[in-house]
Amino acid sequence: MRNSALQERRNRQILADIVRVYIESGEPVSSRAISKGFEESLSTATIRNVMADLEDAGFLYQPHTSAGRVPTAAAYRFFAQEIASQATITAVDREWIQREMGGATSAAEITERAGHVLAEVSNGLGIIVSPPLSKTVLEHARMWLLPDGRVVVVLISPGGNTRDKILRPSRLFTQTELDATADFLNRHYSGWTLEAIRNDLLQKLATERERYEGMAQSALTLCDPAVLGDETTTHVHVEGTAQIIGATEFVDQAQLRDLLAAIEEKHRLVTVLNACIETPEPVHVQIGVKEISEAGENLALISAAYTRNDLVQGSLGVLGPTRMHYERAMTAVAYVAQLFSEALSKT
Repeated sequence: MRNSALQERRNRQILADIVRVYIESGEPVSSRAISKGFEESLSTATIRNVMADLEDAGFLYQPHTSAGRVPTAAAYRFFAQEIASQATITAVDREWIQREMGGATSAAEITERAGHVLAEVSNGLGIIVSPPLSKTVLEHARMWLLPDGRVVVVLISPGGNTRDKILRPSRLFTQTELDATADFLNRHYSGWTLEAIRNDLLQKLATERERYEGMAQSALTLCDPAVLGDETTTHVHVEGTAQIIGATEFVDQAQLRDLLAAIEEKHRLVTVLNACIETPEPVHVQIGVKEISEAGENLALISAAYTRNDLVQGSLGVLGPTRMHYERAMTAVAYVAQLFSEALSKT
């Protein structure tokens, strides 16, 4: 029934127009409001019949008997996939995003500016998930021995980003051994991700154990992502929380508190955004995000992966009310991901 309601081009256009009008007004949409702007000459009665068919198919609902119709999650999904996905970024948005993100010199500054742009275009959250530790690119490693036998491992990435961890290795190291291990990593693996370093070291140990056993085993002990811990929840940048609080969709204070708690915890945001990396679409749209909280059914997530030197590093996107300007948000997310990737590759 749902698919048959959209077989006719006229029905698809009417549904798209209803979604657009509702996004703009926030009020139930009447047949008269659609007939005024429809490209064909259709009577309000004909449009009412189409709207009734779309309601039966689950794309619209009527809050009150005498009211117009309101889009459902299925309608927003149709609009995002079939209509907004064909949009191109406006010249105004392109220039604005270029101005906002231009001139950033560090990864931290690039991230902050990108988050601000994403929050602005969605009237919601702008979120950037930094790469998990396994995807961190190593430029330089440093290691220090603490008096109690623990080891401080500092990993420096391109652009000066640092990740540090205090470990208690399974065996005692001397400072001389730590210096030698850091030197080995810096000479042989600068520009590699930790995941690739681990795989290469394991291969060397399997094929040339006698030659590499001591140094490779030490390097694995001290820089293996599994040993260092993959703490993705501490590497999420969020902008625009105040805009979510003010959204009319969240008059239920209990749902709002649950949503704010989820934003604060961040790990649920990471899980949902990183799922977009596994999808084939350049821009992934999810209508209804209950994985985050019960209030998530009133939210839409638009996300894209970003790269550094053509390697996928993480994801970014917007989380906002389902009643958002999808064409603008989707084109902006795609363009921010492009500029973000280019900027990171230069740092």
